[in-house]
Amino acid sequence: MVETDRRDGAAEQRERRRLHRRVPQVAGVLALLTGIHDVIGGISPGWHNRWIEISELVPGAVTDVARTGTVLAGILLLMLSHALRRRKRRAWQAAVVLLAVSIVLHLFRDLLIIESVISAAMLAALLYTRAEFYAVGDPRTRWRALYTGVLLTAGSLGIGLLFLQLNHRELTRGYGFTDRWQSVFLGLFGINGPVEFMTDRRGDLFALVMGGLGLFTALTVVYLFLRPAEPVVALSDEDERRLRCLLDRQGHRDSLGYFSLRRDKSVIWSSSGKACVTYRVVSGVMLAGGDPLGDPEAWPGAIQEFMAEADRHAWVPAVMGCSELGAEVWVREGGLDAIELGDEAFIDVAEFSLDGRAMRNVRQMVNRVSRQGYQVELKREKDFTQAELDALWSQAAAWRGTDTERGFSMALGRVGEPGDEECAIATARRNGDLHAFLHFVPWGPDGLSLDLMRRDRAAQPGLNDYMIAEAIRLSGDLGVQRISLNFAVFRAVFERGERVGAGPVLRAWRGLLLFLSRWFQLESLYKFNAKFQPTWRPRFFVYPSLNDAPRIALAALEAEAFLVWPRLRLPGLLPPPARRRATDVPGPRPSAH
Repeated sequence: MVETDRRDGAAEQRERRRLHRRVPQVAGVLALLTGIHDVIGGISPGWHNRWIEISELVPGAVTDVARTGTVLAGILLLMLSHALRRRKRRAWQAAVVLLAVSIVLHLFRDLLIIESVISAAMLAALLYTRAEFYAVGDPRTRWRALYTGVLLTAGSLGIGLLFLQLNHRELTRGYGFTDRWQSVFLGLFGINGPVEFMTDRRGDLFALVMGGLGLFTALTVVYLFLRPAEPVVALSDEDERRLRCLLDRQGHRDSLGYFSLRRDKSVIWSSSGKACVTYRVVSGVMLAGGDPLGDPEAWPGAIQEFMAEADRHAWVPAVMGCSELGAEVWVREGGLDAIELGDEAFIDVAEFSLDGRAMRNVRQMVNRVSRQGYQVELKREKDFTQAELDALWSQAAAWRGTDTERGFSMALGRVGEPGDEECAIATARRNGDLHAFLHFVPWGPDGLSLDLMRRDRAAQPGLNDYMIAEAIRLSGDLGVQRISLNFAVFRAVFERGERVGAGPVLRAWRGLLLFLSRWFQLESLYKFNAKFQPTWRPRFFVYPSLNDAPRIALAALEAEAFLVWPRLRLPGLLPPPARRRATDVPGPRPSAH
């Protein structure tokens, strides 16, 4: 009964979010536009058509303070606009206070009746729709204080330069960029710079605006730094221990199960502790990878906890790469929709053979590489020394074609760390020199899943084909009966779209995928897997609605590091250090995140 009530309550929350999904979006856009209007209006001399010059009724200092307050309120509304779109409760509370203050500031500035009415209307709308802003804040760290300080300082400098540009006719002479920049920078600390105004009123306003921005930036950074910090959500030592226990008992069910141990994932457990869902939050999307881990009978409990957590934070729930059984449970228990994303290639070790016409190309490539003197060796990580594992990981980083380590749903992102002793490594050497290697993670007691494939780009073409074939041949010595190769996105489209008689829609869909393959290697990955004649098993993409699909797709690309947003990087400004286990062996191994 309790389980049914909780499920009904979560369903009601999701339905409410679907029915009023535009409310937070409109609120965020209006906050953004209002913030821009207030910032420019506060520093521009002719932005408004004033009905009454209030300076005749109150001292000029009062109106200057009101203008400065309007600029600061506008900046805060700009900062809050994104959080309002994400339904954050604290952002709603702050916006309500700011709009109430803005009404007073507009009246004290220049009796701006229209602006006051607009702010009052927005305030009334936010109060009326307060139930739509229910989400709690996201996890944070004190590094956010430093990032926020850098952004606010840059924004304050930009506002100061814009102020001088808009009021250039009020300057005593034409000042160059260096003088203007110096005055703006010193103004943040309350110090007068070389720029002078023709009237004291305008000069006092500039000093007040810049001093207010500087004080606002300093107080914001201090507050963010001193408030209680929450750690970045990630696997704790206890969570990892419990995950490994589940993998020992249920790891044979899903070839992606071991990838739940990625250090940048979080975990949420069912009330019984017999199942869990690992996930990562990317751009407001709560993205899970693969099936829930554990007993399938306990999956519904873990899924309900996952959906409740997504509702609490107003995150968009999504699953990438789950099996057909997993998709059925997610759709039934989570009220979600599913679409076939692609297929995973499986090899039965006992039945694999290079004989036959279908394997002719692979057989010829393997023989050609073998004649060049390459030799492959397959061993568990526990059979390597730590120095050898460190050297392999360093070599993997050197062979990587990009600075970004890719992977989320089918990548572990590390080699040679404690706890991963059952992972397997295939190395290809010629004359004692390493030219390529494959890394596999355990898939239950008798399976392996391909994790990493790296090679020297100057090595013999076809070396990867040779290593796959040899790894399959040697895996029987490790007691392996099945191997999972790479995941081929939209494999069925590539296969059916090139057949005779394929319809125009299917051909157009295949043409689009071929175009995207220039950047994402969709077709080449499918063809590489297909040449080994694997057994294909579908994997699914689970999402709330079609309206959310584009956002989830972007989040998935970001999680897999195919889409990397530009970040502000300054000398001496480093990202927060990755957490290491107390048992981790120090060394030069680069972080995988």
